[in-house]
Amino acid sequence: MDPATGKDTSASDIFTPEERAAMKEHVQERKKEAKRRSRADKAAEAERDVLAKIADMPESDRVMAERVHAIVKANAPQLAPKLWYGMPAYALDGKVVCYFQSADKFKARYATLGFDDQANLDDGPMWATSFALTEVTAKVEERITALVRKAVS
Repeated sequence: MDPATGKDTSASDIFTPEERAAMKEHVQERKKEAKRRSRADKAAEAERDVLAKIADMPESDRVMAERVHAIVKANAPQLAPKLWYGMPAYALDGKVVCYFQSADKFKARYATLGFDDQANLDDGPMWATSFALTEVTAKVEERITALVRKAVS
């Protein structure tokens, strides 16, 4: 309502069509920016969750999980860290490609580096999808690197 005249006014009475179009465009830009920011915030939060989970692991598992995390980040940056059944995992378009399972989590003899069916590891009619880890040596790092690269190829 216009206080001077007491008449109802609408945006079409106050703003030109060009001004209204500019405002609508501005609103759309702000929505897109908020969406981009929220995706980035969610990704950062997911990585913090993964790093916190790794930090809570017993030392032997933590050392291996930290190395696996670093290898995946360096060799498959398109994979997004996330927690999957309480384990550090790495996903492409929301679908898990690989994960690290702490030995301590299931009171197992060894930790596991596993690959889900999104991983591109196919090798004939049969191939391995999980690997036991007791330590990450230089040779093991090379193998993990090759597996991760093949998984996202």
